[in-house]
Parts: sequence; C-alpha cells; structure tokens
Amino acid sequence: MKNQIEQLKLAKNAVILAHYYAPAEVQEIADFVGDSFYLAKIAKQSNADVIVFCGVCFMGESAKILNPTKKVLMPDLSADCPMAHMVTDGIIEEMRSKYDDLAVVCYINSTAELKCKSDVCVTSSNAVNIVRALPNKNIFFIPDRNLGSFVAEQVPEKNIILNDGCCPIHAKITAAQIREQRKLHPDALVLTHPECDASVLELSDYIGSTADIIAFAKASDEKEFIICTEDGVDFKLITDNPNKRFYYPNPHPCCADMKLNTLEAVLSVLEKEDKEITVDDKTREDAILPLDRMLELAK
Repeated sequence: MKNQIEQLKLAKNAVILAHYYAPAEVQEIADFVGDSFYLAKIAKQSNADVIVFCGVCFMGESAKILNPTKKVLMPDLSADCPMAHMVTDGIIEEMRSKYDDLAVVCYINSTAELKCKSDVCVTSSNAVNIVRALPNKNIFFIPDRNLGSFVAEQVPEKNIILNDGCCPIHAKITAAQIREQRKLHPDALVLTHPECDASVLELSDYIGSTADIIAFAKASDEKEFIICTEDGVDFKLITDNPNKRFYYPNPHPCCADMKLNTLEAVLSVLEKEDKEITVDDKTREDAILPLDRMLELAK
C-alpha cells in the first residue's frame, strides 16, 4: 500500500498532510506532519495540485479556505471534531448584543461557519498573545471552555466570557489519572494540552499545544514524561526521543475520528479523488478574514 500511495502521489502531483493524532503508519508516509494551522500553511506553500489532508473536517476546510484553487481531499469525510460545532449563531448574537466592545475569538478547531461569525481566530500556541493584543476589553472565546479558561488566567486584564464546549478526548483526562501516573512514574514531568480541564493543568509541569509539547520533550534533559493529550503524538515523541519514556493517562486518550485516516483510506482517496472538501466563495471570503487577522496579530 505504501508503494502504491507513493506512485499515485507522484502521478497526481499530490501532497499528503497528516495531523499528529493520525495513526502512526499514516504519519510515517506523510510529506508533512503537524498541527492543523501549520499544515494548512504548508498546503498553501506547496506546488501540489492535490492535497490529501489526514485529519478531521475542520482541518480540511481550513486548508481549502487558504488554498481555494487546489483540490483538497480527506481519506474519510466522516472524520469530524465534535468541539468544532459546540457553539450556535444564536449564542454569538446574544453575546454581541449583551456586551459592548466585544471580540469573538474563535479557536481554529471550529467549522468554517463559526469562523465566519468571528473577529479573529487563534491556535492553542498563540491564543494568549493574540487575546492580549486585542484592543477589546470583552472577549467571547469559542468553542472550547478549557482553552478559554487557560487564556483567562494568563490575561486577567480582559473579561473573558466562556462558551460551554470542549474536546471530548481532552475533557476525559482527569486529575485522578494524573496522580495515578505520578505514583507509577515519580520522576516524570507532566506535559499537558490546554484543552484539558483546569484540575489537570494545575498538576502539570508544562502546558502547551501539541507542537509545543513535542518541542519541550525534545529540548528537555529529563527522560520520562506523562503526556496529557491524544496518544497519536506518541509516534513523533518516540521518533524524536528514542531514549526517553512517555506515559499516558489510563485509558489512553484516543480520538476515534482521527484514527479513521487509515492507509487503506489514503490509498482509496488518491485512486478515486472522491472525498473532496468544498467551501463556497462567500464562506471562504468571510472565514479567511479572522484567519488573516490572526496572522497579523501574531506578528
């Protein structure tokens, strides 16, 4: 299958992008592996005609928004992110009418429709700095309450209103699980994604995005780590650090949607080109504005 994928990729001038949470064998054959916004930017820089995005739907949408002339395919269109849908137009309108000087700040883990309703997008890496840089006093942070709560702690000068949404995978990680792992591995540092609950963040030695966690583990002189994020990241951690040990909450945090990106599915979509992401012109024009503002503020 790997040989067939490579041949098709060359024949069709395709590039394969895989998120850190995709299965290890898919990360292994991908041309680029990273978080959703990094991969969308890579797609834009690529000369490929076809982009195979091994992630979940909002990631494919972001890639299409940033790359409207390229064909964006997903191995499985049913691979979705529940959190990406966890806010309604009605709530956004209610907050805009209730608060003066309000900025709607949208985590990039969201649908194109939600991006259209927002003032600026953020990633887990830049959310704190961008919220701090906004001129607005009132911030409605959507859709993730846990990342929003983390930002609120870091930027106390802002009035941050939280939305009741979360990543089901990160939200299942508990403080009790971390204490259990610490008893088993007392020398290990706890590295945590800010989509986790505040009770887990409090027990952590480092809090950062998936890419930040990977970079921290590689740079650290420590040899053992408890990783509080989706277990697909294990492939990159072990590849970068063969002499270090990585442990996870029990049971392992695992996103079933991400694991739909199998080698079989990648091969099939390259053969048939049948699972294409489309975004209409109006949605693309509206959704790209908060993405562009993010890039501007991130400078």
